[in-house]
Amino acid sequence: MSSLTLRLMLSTVVVAAFGSTSPAPSLREAGDRAGVLLGTAVRPSQLSELAYAKTLAREFNLVEPEDAMKWWVVRANADTFDFRQGDEVVHFAQAHGMKVRGHCLVWGRDNPAWLTQGQFTPTRFSKLLHEHITSVMKHYAGQVFAWDVVNEAFDENGNVRDSLWYNQPGVGLAGKGTAYIEQAFRWAHEADPQALLFYHEAEGEGLNRKSDTIYSRVKDFKTRHVPIDGVGLQLHISNLNFDIDPVATNIAHLAALGVQVHITELDVSLPLDARGELIHPDDLTRQAEIYRGIVRACLQTPVCTAIQTWGFTDKYSWIGSHSHHAHGQALLFDRSYQPKQSYRAFLHELSTGRSRLQQGTKP
Repeated sequence: MSSLTLRLMLSTVVVAAFGSTSPAPSLREAGDRAGVLLGTAVRPSQLSELAYAKTLAREFNLVEPEDAMKWWVVRANADTFDFRQGDEVVHFAQAHGMKVRGHCLVWGRDNPAWLTQGQFTPTRFSKLLHEHITSVMKHYAGQVFAWDVVNEAFDENGNVRDSLWYNQPGVGLAGKGTAYIEQAFRWAHEADPQALLFYHEAEGEGLNRKSDTIYSRVKDFKTRHVPIDGVGLQLHISNLNFDIDPVATNIAHLAALGVQVHITELDVSLPLDARGELIHPDDLTRQAEIYRGIVRACLQTPVCTAIQTWGFTDKYSWIGSHSHHAHGQALLFDRSYQPKQSYRAFLHELSTGRSRLQQGTKP
């Protein structure tokens, strides 16, 4: 029996398990009432774990493959496209009435060696990128409703970042600012005119040089009819004194340009000791309040239409390896899939926030 067949069988089991009324409100139910999609990043290899699949199906109505649609997975060699992992995510989503975000088409990292070391000319790079965007988007047309077209193209000063696609050697538009980004969006729109197209960035969620650049570039693109529909803000938070007000202000600024905003990679990591335990147990309360505040910041602006965490269980999170295990416990569910204080704060704000804001009352 293939792994795909096994996972599709499991999907049927999960559908049956959650076809009846859930005994308690879930994030996806509260999100439906608040008018915001609730999503998470997923790895297809984990869909065969029953607790993972049941929690995912119950709590979320939006999924995004963590890696399964990136260049290094989809096109590990120059001659073929391999959509099997991405298709598993899509099939699970379809079985559970979930939407799918695609991530990502153009990024300076996570590219296969044959591409990065191939010594191609800019003309060849341009053809390869056009072919990639067209092939991937046409394969998922009607199945992926929104795409992160270009990921992390600016540095902390708001300058265009050196990359394979921009100037190393680039696609023939080196030295022309964001022209290669614009080209990618135009190719994406041609490939799937129905998909929503997002620019996606890290550390641009508040008010700084990078967010100023994103604002000005999106404004310019909209003025010149470049087909951009939204901005994705990542929000990997490790500072428990995180100031949420600039995030709300930035979302409002972007909304004024007529684009949607998705919070796409939200997690709030906590400092751990050498045993992997919390150094300060009250950090769980501080974490919960940050999650609550981010939900509130999104709900304040109607064009903030999705909130997505980067994973949902501490059992599977990139934070441990990324921080050399100095941080962790960043998500809404613990390693045993039990909801944490952060989950309850998130759910409460979803359940009460939109109606409270519509009534003009204070939290």
